[in-house]
Amino acid sequence: MMRYRVAGMLLAITGTVLGPYTLAQDFAPAQIRKGADIYAQNCSPCHGARMQDPNSAFDLRTFPPGEKNRFVTSVVKGRNSMPPWGDLLQPDDVEALWAYVRAGER
Repeated sequence: MMRYRVAGMLLAITGTVLGPYTLAQDFAPAQIRKGADIYAQNCSPCHGARMQDPNSAFDLRTFPPGEKNRFVTSVVKGRNSMPPWGDLLQPDDVEALWAYVRAGER
């Protein structure tokens, strides 16, 4: 009986903690590919090819999964030395970039 209570508590905690996190499998493969193409064209010069440059402007592989709004704001409005992309990218482009960053490079 105690085992079931512990398992139930773990499930509740996991759901609470991971609730806002988007998993890579939550994105359509076509959306991830679109994000990869946009990234390669616009983001890779500063953030590294395929997010693999350890000396990049910001290692997007470490971007917190629960901070999508921060990501969108940074892309659209710019941040620090990153220029704003809001005039060049459509909202679905930014969503595709988010999908690519969350899915990670395979």
